[in-house]
Amino acid sequence: MQDKTHLVDDITGHRRMRRNRKADWTRRLVQENRLTVDDLIWPIFIVPGSGIIDPIPAMPGVNRMSIDKAVEAAREAADLGIPALATFPNIEMELRDETGSNSLEANNLINRTTVAIKKAVPNIGVITDVALDPFTSHGHDGILRDGEIVNDETVDQVARAAVMQADAGADIIAPSEMMDGRIGAIRRALDAAGHQSVGIMSYATKFASAFYGPYREAISTGGLLKGDKKTYYIDPANGTEAIRDAALDVEEGADMLMVKPGLPYLDICWRMKEAFGLPTFAYQVSGEYSQIKAAAMNGWIDGERAMLETLLSFKRAGCDGILTYFAVEVAKILAKR
Repeated sequence: MQDKTHLVDDITGHRRMRRNRKADWTRRLVQENRLTVDDLIWPIFIVPGSGIIDPIPAMPGVNRMSIDKAVEAAREAADLGIPALATFPNIEMELRDETGSNSLEANNLINRTTVAIKKAVPNIGVITDVALDPFTSHGHDGILRDGEIVNDETVDQVARAAVMQADAGADIIAPSEMMDGRIGAIRRALDAAGHQSVGIMSYATKFASAFYGPYREAISTGGLLKGDKKTYYIDPANGTEAIRDAALDVEEGADMLMVKPGLPYLDICWRMKEAFGLPTFAYQVSGEYSQIKAAAMNGWIDGERAMLETLLSFKRAGCDGILTYFAVEVAKILAKR
């Protein structure tokens, strides 16, 4: 028999990577990561009023919704199999002040939203944030005193707000303000109030990023912000500091960890999952979303493929799920497969 060995066989030692790529069925057999609807958390924006669907110019396809419309959105999400929503309020400017005091109103916008969604769609998870930026007149995540975001007073307030959010029916508290000690304080407050079953998804590594702009438009804080958030968000240059920050949250009782933003910090996703083994999530933030949408609208990229590819990258980086504004769009695509 004629020897058909090729030079390539000698070079590779008869190992050819393309064998497992030669057909659709082999590619499916060896696929290492898969994106499913179970990986999706849908962030939504809430405004006062009723019957309101208000498009956000900087986030094509994303709307601010009144509570009644948010309930309809929650039903759609549940029908598609999306496990959970993350809610963010855009409250009236007259309710915002230096300390974000409206966060401590039991009947505030975010809590009314939780009550309504859990009553109408009890089988969907509701994740709420206790950061003060939607409630402050200066756009910061904490209480501003003499030009400083004060840590301990902010922690006291977000812990109290967390109990109120749990009282309203929130399933998971996701504190994003990056104050030292907040996870432990919230855990103690929740347990003291009898909310032992309410989880904490820590924004364990939230970076001082350029990718938050459209979100700040969505909750009307962009024009309010005085200065920047570099004294409490993590420097984008610092990976080891981010892991140390996450380690403290683990010690304080976080049930889940989050990396925010997503794509620029895939290395942090991987390092956190490897280091702690806790359920790990990435937040594909507004700037990431809007870039893909804008490029697709201009015909520069295939928007659907780029969307799915970026979401799959989070799975490859070790994430158990993703907070993404693409959630409903992706769920509909996956349902057809």
